[in-house]
Amino acid sequence: MTKGRLEAFSDGVIAIIITIMVLELKVPHGETLQDLLPLWPVLLAYVLSFVHVGIYWSNHHHMIHAVKHVTGGVLWANLHLLFWLSLVPVTTEWMGETHFSTMPVAIYGVVMLMAAVAYFLLAHCLIAVHGRDSDFAKALGGDAKGIFSAIAYVVAVPAAFVTPLISVGIYMLIAAIWFIPDRRFERALSSS
Repeated sequence: MTKGRLEAFSDGVIAIIITIMVLELKVPHGETLQDLLPLWPVLLAYVLSFVHVGIYWSNHHHMIHAVKHVTGGVLWANLHLLFWLSLVPVTTEWMGETHFSTMPVAIYGVVMLMAAVAYFLLAHCLIAVHGRDSDFAKALGGDAKGIFSAIAYVVAVPAAFVTPLISVGIYMLIAAIWFIPDRRFERALSSS
């Protein structure tokens, strides 16, 4: 089957996820910059999650653009990824509203870890469809950033029970690493 519907549906779901996150932001009670200070945890959580979701959207777009077709298994793997991403608004608000308390920070890490695992599974479902020797498989390569991210999330979750800000720092580090665009699929498409 063609990939167009999968891409359009995913884009719509991710747009809704970002919309829900921004709608959860509260207007400050006052008119000065000082009135924004109590909202810093909520704003920081929002920015962190917006960047993470944006990174998933960008990489998902490039990955799906690089494939020729999808199967029912790929559709389910994609829904699995979207499920975990759909939990980001809830965990973002919980983390921000509690000023980065232990349990919300740990649960945020679990959701991000599961999204990373789901993305990995989606990529490998696509390899199974296109073959291990396909241009898609070659473009994906070893996925060092993806593996590093998953390991970092595994470290960040228990670190939240020591000091939640260590976990938040790890989440920021992961976002920073992925903020540099992943050009694997663009290079593969331009060379083929």
